Amino acid sequence: MDFTEEHITTDFLIIGGGAAGMRAAIELARSGDVLVATKDSPSESSTEYAQGGVAVALSDEDEISIHYDDTMQAGDGLCNRGAVKTLVAEGPMRIRELILWGAEFDREGTKLAFTQEAAHTKRRILHAHGDSTGREIMRVLLDKVRSFNKVTKLDFAFTQNLIVRNGRCTGAVVLQQPEGKQLVVTARAVICATGGTGQVYERTTNPGVATGDGLAMAYRAGAALMDMEFIQFHPTALFLSGAPQFLLSEAMRGEGGMLRNIHGFRFLEQYHPARELAPRDVVTRAIHSELNATETDHVYLDMTHLTNDYVMKRFPRIYTTCKELGVDITREPIPVSPAAHYIMGGVKTDLWGATNIPGLFAAGETACTGVHGANRLASNSLLEGLVFGERAGLAAARYATKRKNRLLSGLSASPINGRQATRSRNPRRSATPLDSRDADHIQMSLKKLMSDAVGIVRDRKKLSAALKQLRAWERMTAIAEPHRSAGELQNMITTSLLIARSALLREGSVGAHFRNDFPNKGKGWRKRVVIRK
Repeated sequence: MDFTEEHITTDFLIIGGGAAGMRAAIELARSGDVLVATKDSPSESSTEYAQGGVAVALSDEDEISIHYDDTMQAGDGLCNRGAVKTLVAEGPMRIRELILWGAEFDREGTKLAFTQEAAHTKRRILHAHGDSTGREIMRVLLDKVRSFNKVTKLDFAFTQNLIVRNGRCTGAVVLQQPEGKQLVVTARAVICATGGTGQVYERTTNPGVATGDGLAMAYRAGAALMDMEFIQFHPTALFLSGAPQFLLSEAMRGEGGMLRNIHGFRFLEQYHPARELAPRDVVTRAIHSELNATETDHVYLDMTHLTNDYVMKRFPRIYTTCKELGVDITREPIPVSPAAHYIMGGVKTDLWGATNIPGLFAAGETACTGVHGANRLASNSLLEGLVFGERAGLAAARYATKRKNRLLSGLSASPINGRQATRSRNPRRSATPLDSRDADHIQMSLKKLMSDAVGIVRDRKKLSAALKQLRAWERMTAIAEPHRSAGELQNMITTSLLIARSALLREGSVGAHFRNDFPNKGKGWRKRVVIRK
């Protein structure tokens, strides 16, 4: 397919339309024209699918310092203290702001209603419409964004690559496939907020858009990535043949749900004193062990001891979805097994979203401030998107103002010419484009490879073999016609390589990263794995 190339100039380009991207757009609308490019519909993001809630120290029994301690404990010794302090201290302001803008969080009378989730020592999880918190937050953010005439949304627009001129990020190449256009977007600053990369695994709670696009394009542009080995698997995703891998919220265990193996035995007390409220990595590995011991592919989440009315009111979306799929969660235990859920690593940034490439910022799941350490505390992700999305917006505006002032004062570098402008690309090592059937086969094989070799339990032999195969696929897909599906496959291969390389480099087990050949943390475990092209 032939594409018409068009050039667009804007003040700020945001790639991604989840909580982080939308909160950044709201901040930047005060400083200039903002273009938000999303590769699918306006609401299709991981934020939309977040059920459990948002963690914030706002209840009478809670304190910011306790939220800080819980986050640090869940991160298994690898959290960035400054990032955690920023998250928990600024979080209440961001939530009060959402309420002011019209967010309807659930209440008990006139007071906000809080629930508890794994590894939290207080009831601090705010929820909306029972189990539709992410959807409610996106509704409010999108409404707020629409109130600014400075913000333009560009939907169904796949960002192929970043543009770097004289060492600075100055825009991106965006493919509008339905319109047959390839847009070269020039901007004073770029914020990458494309979410995670769960689609590289066979089972994931992530939406189909989570193919690691921001991680891969930032890497190709020369950005540093950190902590890519830390992949969080959610312990309880629905396991039904032919059914979607529907997330069963952490809050279900927080409200009394129990995990049982296929023999009906409540097994978690053998693994951790907190049982169902143990950290996610502990619960996930416990389920993995039970699956191996019982030679089956699922365990059960049991809510049947709770009253029908309570379960239906507290988890209406989950109840309705499971009922439509043939499971009445008030009357029978729910078959579940772990699924890839969140990547703690990402594009390395400071506490203001700035990367090592001037002009390029990152926020949300795409970024890595170190706030989650080796294992994210449940329901901290929505708060992260709001807090660091706002900060990235502020920092991008400051950067653009300083850059403009320098240009006006004549202190800029020599004029930019075509030879100095580069668009980061994949290396072209193949002579012919890959057949679509071959591409589909590679994608399915990649998902299985990552699940088997770079999943919940890892070792050197499997990781080394996975890297060899991933590099072979990288060579096979190096040339491709401009197309969203081809670009997504390349990005999935790139992010998979980064995850596998990082997992091989960390010879020890910490948080969500478990090596059965190095079951202990090992020497130098506090060092971070940072990768640059």
